[in-house]
Amino acid sequence: MILVSLLLLAGLLPYLALSASVNVGIVNGTEAKPHSRPYMVSVQKDGEHICGGFLVSEWFVITAAHCRTLGSKLTVVMGAHLLGETHGSERREVEPYVYENYNDVTFDSDLMLLKLRRKATKSPTVSWISLPKSEEDITAGSICSVAGWGYTGDNKPISNALRETNVSIVSTAICNSMWREFQITPRMICAFHPGGFCQGDSGGPLVCNNIAVGIVSFNEMGNCNSPRVPNVYTKISAFLPWIKRFIG
Repeated sequence: MILVSLLLLAGLLPYLALSASVNVGIVNGTEAKPHSRPYMVSVQKDGEHICGGFLVSEWFVITAAHCRTLGSKLTVVMGAHLLGETHGSERREVEPYVYENYNDVTFDSDLMLLKLRRKATKSPTVSWISLPKSEEDITAGSICSVAGWGYTGDNKPISNALRETNVSIVSTAICNSMWREFQITPRMICAFHPGGFCQGDSGGPLVCNNIAVGIVSFNEMGNCNSPRVPNVYTKISAFLPWIKRFIG
């Protein structure tokens, strides 16, 4: 499989003491039970995995806006546990809708909807996950989970099987103090050890109590194994009016 290169942001963010990396596999995790997360999708370019994503209705997938820069013509694969498997999986062409105020320098509002050209059919391997009903913060210390097909650590290969791990939510204030000059906005959620994400997991869901509350956005560049700062996710509840315009 051809691996997608990291988007190196040091040139874009020369003032940062800590550089950020986007399009980042699951670290300190385990292989998920096959099809235990039927909402997970692989976002692909030319048949190769570049990002994660998740079904939120029979017509729509949510992923990260920065995944749009990795390919102009994207497709999604639903119902897969192993990348490349065909049994139980389906491929769809999509129409992208990037959130209009997405900032590709600060990664604020890192959100994109992908409308399927042909709707998904619910099955044992394909389903959608619930979203928050209103805007609210996730309590610091809450244990949530993240999943994806990305790298399993620095200088390690991409995972062919879907992997998952638990993460602990960090308050915005503490996250801001750790990231220093890089601003963590109210539209972001931070989470730290015991696990985390790495290259190839962007766009996947942060799941708390079986609800998708965040989208994998960025982490400390080049340091998936033992990051000095929390991983950062887009806060879905901050965008509910915009999302509901599309999916109802």
